[in-house]
Amino acid sequence: MSQTATQRQDAIGIDTEFDVELRKVFKVFNSEAVVRGIDLSIRRGEFFSILGPSGCGKTTTLRLIAGFETATAGEVLIRRQTMNQIPPYRRPVNTVFQSYALFNHLTVWDNIAFGLRIKRQSRGEIRERVGEALRLVKMEAYAHRFPAQLSGGQQQRVALARALVNRPAVVLLDEPLGALDLKLRKEMQVELSNLHQELGVTFIMVTHDQEEALSLSDRIAVMHEGKIEQIGSPTEIYERPRTPFVADFIGDTNLFRGKVVEADTASLKVETETGLKVIAKPWESGNSPITAPVVVSVRPEKIQVSLYTPSVSHNCFEGRLKHVMYLGTHVHYVVELLSGDRVTVMQPNTVGALPDPETPIYVYWAATDCLALTA
Repeated sequence: MSQTATQRQDAIGIDTEFDVELRKVFKVFNSEAVVRGIDLSIRRGEFFSILGPSGCGKTTTLRLIAGFETATAGEVLIRRQTMNQIPPYRRPVNTVFQSYALFNHLTVWDNIAFGLRIKRQSRGEIRERVGEALRLVKMEAYAHRFPAQLSGGQQQRVALARALVNRPAVVLLDEPLGALDLKLRKEMQVELSNLHQELGVTFIMVTHDQEEALSLSDRIAVMHEGKIEQIGSPTEIYERPRTPFVADFIGDTNLFRGKVVEADTASLKVETETGLKVIAKPWESGNSPITAPVVVSVRPEKIQVSLYTPSVSHNCFEGRLKHVMYLGTHVHYVVELLSGDRVTVMQPNTVGALPDPETPIYVYWAATDCLALTA
């Protein structure tokens, strides 16, 4: 890729006009709130992902932007215009569904041209814009094939072309790569990122795939039980999760529950429920109340292992190696500490022979590599 997501975000600029805004939006189905007071502002030209587990409300949020659902309360705006009473076909958005929703009886060309014909565009305009859309997704050679004659990745490109041919202000992507196999999904992630950079159109993607969101997005909103837990860049979401849910949902992590027994502006001393003494950095600077309940998060790749006692003064614990999994580029360890806690460790594959299970082993990590979050 020619630019990183962070560089694209900087290029967008903090003062850029917002393309999509949700203000205190609620959606209630059968007396149950599935979207609960969401506030969201998405910048023009941004690749924004809404990430969360099944049932968290992310797809409903996308459908509220598209107009397929109507907000029970709150306001949906696109380019400063209120959309609450505007039907889907009059909103400046197009949606790419996981199922692609292509018309099987129409050729690729006719699938892409369908929306333009509904809008009664001239033949010349249709020819020009469909040709442009086909070139954009590199599908010119398949213009006269039918969807059944295409692979999953090719169908995905046609669905994207059909969304882009109407030149929408915002492209909505509902689990766009979920139906593809792993190898093709990786390839399409690169193509989707390149396409976004080339077009400069605002993309809003819903996904439950953490790696997909981290690799593609300028910013990510993590949803849980109808609310947004955190919004930030991929680096912020991964390195500085705001809540235990975000830390646990984004990637792998080790969580230790306990209470603060000492605190200053730079670090906290936490005593876990199993008696471990852990030095961690607070999520926010400033003193935390003594005895405050916290959850300490430390990522597996931040933890070191040693067969001998390391010369470190804190966050070093003895245990027994319970499981070793060879993953090619990395080695995955599960260590049971003397306290009974199990710790997951992920290390680059730089060693020769792997230690046997039940080997006495030490795990240790820096205070700056673990984060104390409000429980």
